[in-house]
Amino acid sequence: MRIVVVGDVMLDVDLSGEATRLSPDAPVPVVDVSGVKRRAGGAGLVARMLARDNWPVTLVTVLGDDDAGRQLEAHLAGVRLVSGPSGYPSPVKTRVRAGSHPVVRFDEGCGKTPVPDVTPAMLRAVEKAGVIIVADYGRGLAANPQLRGLLERLAPEVPIVWDPHPAGPDPVPGVAVVTPNLAEAQKAVQPRGRNEGHAWQAADPAAEMGTILLEQWGSGAVLVTKGEQGAVLCRRGSTPEPVPAPRVEVGDPCGAGDRLAASLAVHLLAGRELKEAAEFAVHDAADFLAGGGVSALPDAEHPAPARPRVSDPLLLARAVRERGGKVVATGGCFDLLHAGHVRSLAAARELGDCLVVCLNSDESVRRLKGPERPIINQYDRAELLLAMECVDAVMVFDEDTPEAVLERLRPDLWVKGGDYKGASLPETALVESWGGQCLTVPYHPARSTTGLADALAKVS
Repeated sequence: MRIVVVGDVMLDVDLSGEATRLSPDAPVPVVDVSGVKRRAGGAGLVARMLARDNWPVTLVTVLGDDDAGRQLEAHLAGVRLVSGPSGYPSPVKTRVRAGSHPVVRFDEGCGKTPVPDVTPAMLRAVEKAGVIIVADYGRGLAANPQLRGLLERLAPEVPIVWDPHPAGPDPVPGVAVVTPNLAEAQKAVQPRGRNEGHAWQAADPAAEMGTILLEQWGSGAVLVTKGEQGAVLCRRGSTPEPVPAPRVEVGDPCGAGDRLAASLAVHLLAGRELKEAAEFAVHDAADFLAGGGVSALPDAEHPAPARPRVSDPLLLARAVRERGGKVVATGGCFDLLHAGHVRSLAAARELGDCLVVCLNSDESVRRLKGPERPIINQYDRAELLLAMECVDAVMVFDEDTPEAVLERLRPDLWVKGGDYKGASLPETALVESWGGQCLTVPYHPARSTTGLADALAKVS
């Protein structure tokens, strides 16, 4: 299932160095440039993020016939590019940074241009999408009537994430979710008689703006992002829902919206419900900024190796089934991994074509085993499991039992250790309801997390 990114691209140039003195000509810092990075920005940045995570991605855009346009093509290596001519110079944005702090930005050719034409190849590429991201940067592609007509026709069947721009058109009706930031949302509601001095009545103005825009745009949902305060999700017939963000130190927020849109599309493609997809996307954007944001991304001259494919359990399960394979799942706390776990997991993996471990969250473990557990937090437990060759993905759940997570994953086989009997498993009826089976693998006595924890306590 291919992700298609539609939108405007630009060449981003970063000049970085140190500022240790002021210019004698004016009270401005002098930056001694020590490094230059060039990369594809705008919709190109979204596509590069996805390609770097090894997702199959197509970028549909227009390019200028100039040196910047040719550089953009080089920086989009690894992305399937379907482009038409823009007829205008390629936009270039040059940022100057002193240390980690932005000093100034120069824009060349970034003004609004006439709406570009689209080619038949561009439209065919959009039609083949499993999910679509419209990354509008106000250069006119999102306003093309043929493209908009196609997107409106696809919207009931294909999830569309629309990242708007104040200089761009309204999203087409029916898209799955629109993702304005707070400033973009406020500008979008101004044509309806509100302005920057409007007294918002809601406790959270973003929620009120999102509710207005939900009707104004005719979309399925509006996710208004609020920086370090997270986001608010507005859906028809529902009270606006806050989506909190983890606290991170942010030097430069550039690229966070692109990361959020990319992650949101991936999680929707995997079949996640929108609220959960939004929660994952907000956390992914925070992790992106905590890791250095766009300044940490490699340029074409110094490319980073592709990262391993993100082991999304729902998307993995879909891909395995599409190939005619068998999805195997097992579950547990896995608080202290021991030989019994390793043998059982390896045996479970042998029964099918992928193994997904349904892992009890920290809160779930505490309710089941007491306040002193877990010994190892859920993130480290998941990392240890994923380091095992036999484990393909981990799916953390907060409930006391795995029924809810199984209902979403719907494995062909649900496997437990041989100390259980298949007929007595509480999940048996649920798994059999979609044609799955419950099986057991050999149990290895005298190996348990509790026994290991007791032994460790004696020598601590």
